[in-house]
Amino acid sequence: MSSNPDNESEPAGAGAHAFGQAPPSPGAPPMVGLPSRKLFAERARRLRQLAERVPAMAAYLQFMAMVVEAQHRIVQQSRPALTSGAELAMRHGIPPLSIDGLWRDMSWHDDLEALLEELDAQVVEPQRGWFEALRRLPQTERAELAHAMLEGRPLSLEQRAMAPLMGAALQVAWTRQARMLPATPPRPAGVTSGLCPCCGAPAVGSLIQIGMARSRVRYLQCGLCASEWYAERAKCAQCGDSKTLDYSGLEDEQGERVLPIQAETCDHCHSYLKRVNREWEADADPLADDLASLALDMMIADRDLARRAFNPLLVLGEPA
Repeated sequence: MSSNPDNESEPAGAGAHAFGQAPPSPGAPPMVGLPSRKLFAERARRLRQLAERVPAMAAYLQFMAMVVEAQHRIVQQSRPALTSGAELAMRHGIPPLSIDGLWRDMSWHDDLEALLEELDAQVVEPQRGWFEALRRLPQTERAELAHAMLEGRPLSLEQRAMAPLMGAALQVAWTRQARMLPATPPRPAGVTSGLCPCCGAPAVGSLIQIGMARSRVRYLQCGLCASEWYAERAKCAQCGDSKTLDYSGLEDEQGERVLPIQAETCDHCHSYLKRVNREWEADADPLADDLASLALDMMIADRDLARRAFNPLLVLGEPA
């Protein structure tokens, strides 16, 4: 299924304040949004819905829902704040929770241990093997795995098996800190426009929002801390091109849409990023729907397009 790109420019009247762009009136869409307190609970609920709708992936999606439910419980545990230098970083246009500068200091070590404890009685075969392997992994090797994931480096087959739980711990650590920020960072611009304004990680996908202030506005959503930032609908999130965009989606035998998600493909930079439309389904989630739509990745695999999504719960590609 294909359609023409939507035309949308910067929301009218977007101004500036101490930390970047801000709408001059209450009715204008915000440029950046921090993660919701209900993020993981709502994502887990969405995954369980998707497990019912995509029977071929039901066991996998139910397992991921269990992991995300554990994330919801762990993110509420108290950890030291790492936001003391946030305002200074934002004044200089630096993500206040930069993955480059804070990956050693974040609480992902403690969050990973908490996740392992939460899930211990629930994980059965075939996941039990790599679950125990991650539990036995020395701290230095855990740190290497975390760093490799944050940098987007290829992983070995064994690392790829352990990556989802490590990714879940990383998400918990950064999401917690993003909620503690004293102010909302500015929307990124230029070469960094596709990177999260809070942590500098790439997007997991984009979503067309709903609601009075954000109706039909597209945001990119961070794959790590789930912050969102405004992105024009008529431009490729990777290179900014607007001439070669196209959209592909999954359809059933009757030609009906299977999920509220499309692959936004760009022939200029030869890449794609999935787009979720909440006008089609209000509870759609970029990360959850990405997991449920691997058939879409397979469908466009022969087009030589690079997948740009950063989904810490899903590590694809060839082993190192």
